[in-house]
Amino acid sequence: MTFSNSTASNPSMWQPVKDTFHSYAKWLVSISWKLFFVLSLVIMMAGGIIQLPQLAFLIILTSIVIKASYKQQIQAEEKAMAATYWAEAEQLKRQLVEARMATMQAQVEPHFLFNTLASIDHLIETDPPRASLMQKSLISLLRATLPAMREKTSNSLRYLGQELAVIRPYLDIQKMRMEDRLQIQWDIPEGLNSAEMPSMMVLSLVENAFKHGLEPKAEGGSLVLRAEVSHGKLVITVKDSGVGFYPASAAEKAEFNEGGFGLQNIHDRLALIYGNQASLKIRALEPYEGSGTLALISLPYKVVPLESSSLA
Repeated sequence: MTFSNSTASNPSMWQPVKDTFHSYAKWLVSISWKLFFVLSLVIMMAGGIIQLPQLAFLIILTSIVIKASYKQQIQAEEKAMAATYWAEAEQLKRQLVEARMATMQAQVEPHFLFNTLASIDHLIETDPPRASLMQKSLISLLRATLPAMREKTSNSLRYLGQELAVIRPYLDIQKMRMEDRLQIQWDIPEGLNSAEMPSMMVLSLVENAFKHGLEPKAEGGSLVLRAEVSHGKLVITVKDSGVGFYPASAAEKAEFNEGGFGLQNIHDRLALIYGNQASLKIRALEPYEGSGTLALISLPYKVVPLESSSLA
């Protein structure tokens, strides 16, 4: 009696038997029926030789039942394992994109901030009214940027109006720095302010347009910022008339991607949030279009609910 209780209270002693049975079932499912029948014939012959044909027949019959009944179970387990693997891979990818976004923010913000503060310091002595305007624009930029900097994930729900609230003072500062060397065309209908837009993407493209297009060009140029809805997609266009996008080598492409938050980061975040329903395209303008670069983001057009789009 004591032996029976100890056996019942210790189910782990049967675990090796269960594991062996499970491995045998997986092996049966993995082989073809043709190979199974060949092996069954061998077993029947061996059973006849050792004069245990009934045992050989019982083994074959049991194996047939196991192979037929466990196929769906084994396949379901394999699918579950594959799904778990891909879920973990997606989670790692999400964490990588979010970490990259935080790193890029930490790199870009001080660079632009220090340049702007240096300009304000210079203007205080040469043109105090302009210094005051640039300071106010910088305060507006920091106030609008703060909510995005507080976000912990790369796919937080934001709307286009919030992004424009960051871009407007940024462009005001650039206009004061470049003066007549910069012309800005703003073509964004007010009705699109409530459209869903992942944070900091448009600003990244605008920053790239200045860093790699307009600022290196001695005579400056123009920047066109446009938003429209086409075939159910929100399409954001950033076009500059700068020196153009002509990275000749992988190193130059990598250097270009370091501007803003990085074009690769935008691409990865779009894929993470929208899958294949969103895209980022960037190219040099064709000769008939003039010089410069065209960057285009396309993503599903969604209107953010008021309760989700309120500023913190």
